[in-house]
Amino acid sequence: MGDGLTYPVVELFESVQGEGYNTGKEVIFLRFGRCNLACPWCDTRFDAFETLGEEALVTRVVLLRPKALILTGGEPFIQEGLEPLLIRFKELGYWIGVETNGVVAPPHAWLRRIDYVAVSPKALYAALYDDARMVARADEVRIVVDGDVRAFCDDMRNRVEASHYFLSPCERDGKINVEETIRVLGVLNRGRRVGKWLLSFQTHKLAGVR
Repeated sequence: MGDGLTYPVVELFESVQGEGYNTGKEVIFLRFGRCNLACPWCDTRFDAFETLGEEALVTRVVLLRPKALILTGGEPFIQEGLEPLLIRFKELGYWIGVETNGVVAPPHAWLRRIDYVAVSPKALYAALYDDARMVARADEVRIVVDGDVRAFCDDMRNRVEASHYFLSPCERDGKINVEETIRVLGVLNRGRRVGKWLLSFQTHKLAGVR
C-alpha cells in the first residue's frame, strides 16, 4: 500500500467507452487532475479536483459495477504514486486502460500492470515529443484534427508503434470539424491497402452518455 499517498480526482463514474478501439466497453472512468499540456479545446477542467487518499479512492471504485477501469485526465502518467494504485486494482481483478498524451513514458513497472494504452499525441505540442522521453509503444494512437495535422500524423506513425491509428474530429464552440477530418483521413490513407487510419468519434457525446 502507498502510505500517505493522495491523488487529484476530477471525477469517477461508470459508463461506456465512447471512442477508439474499445468503443462500447463498459468501464469506470477515473479522471485525474493536473496535466502537462493545456490544449485550448480540452473539455476537462483538470485544474478543479478533490484530493483522495488511496483507500478512499479504491473504496469508491469497487462500489461501481464494471471490472474495467480507464485512467484518464488530465494526464495519468504524471501522477505521483500511480504504481501502488495499479497494483491494488490488478489484485482486485480489474482490466486497466490508460489514456495519455504520450509526452512522458511511464516506468516499465507501470506498463506491466496496464492492459491497454491509448496515446493521443497533440500536434499543438509537437516540439515536446522527444524520442528519449515519449511513449513509443501503445495499443492505439488517437490524434485530434485541430489544424493541419498531416505531417504530425506521419511523424507519430513512424515514432509510436501501435495496433490501431485513429483520427478524431475537434470540437470548438459546439462545432465539430467532421468534413475536415474525413478529408485528412483520405489523404493519409491514399495508397494504403492495410493499416489504414480510422475515424473515431466521441460517440458517447452523440448518444448523450456521460
